[in-house]
Amino acid sequence: MVRARATSGPMMAPPAPRCPGPGPGAVLLALTLLLLGPGSVVSGLGQNDTEPIVLEGKCLVVCDSNPSSDGGVTSSLGISVRSAGAKVAFSAVRGTNHEPSEMSNTSMTIYFDQVLVNIGNHFDLKASVFQAPRRGIYSFSFHVVKVYNRQTIQVSPTVNLMQNDYPVISAFAGDQDVTREAASNGVLLMVEREDRVYLKLERGTLMGGWKYSTFSGFLVFPL
Repeated sequence: MVRARATSGPMMAPPAPRCPGPGPGAVLLALTLLLLGPGSVVSGLGQNDTEPIVLEGKCLVVCDSNPSSDGGVTSSLGISVRSAGAKVAFSAVRGTNHEPSEMSNTSMTIYFDQVLVNIGNHFDLKASVFQAPRRGIYSFSFHVVKVYNRQTIQVSPTVNLMQNDYPVISAFAGDQDVTREAASNGVLLMVEREDRVYLKLERGTLMGGWKYSTFSGFLVFPL
């Protein structure tokens, strides 16, 4: 007869079977359903991560209270979204006639005295310089009015759009048969973060004709 050997300690229950944790696909599915809210329909639920999952629901705008320094946001799931801080636009005008001053004659920068739009506050009105908050493709345009005085000898004005210290595009107003004329141009530029963009009078004079002149720009898309 075989006798069972007695044990000195308490009887131990067999370990319970351990359920595998959710895979990345299940976590993403749960998060998606949570975002979609009630009433969403899952039309094809895969049993593993290799099978497609088709969801029906509404598109959502993802917001983050901690955008990166360049205006973009990368979520914990690696989704890159554009924050509200990525909106950049400005438009400045010269509302009054401007006689040449010591400051303008020294730097030859074309100054403006009124801002119509300054989304992001990246246009410095006092310096009349735009400083890019992030790398991207920007659109710039300008319209500079000159007044021609027939009683003085004038050189036709040439206006440059400057990116940092380098001229990018130019425009000139050279018809001396009219008393008022505008030099206009526009361009798309790839601009690096903290690049400075402004207008400079390369040659000639503007006299008092800065009134009605404009300088505008905006971010087309970030890079």
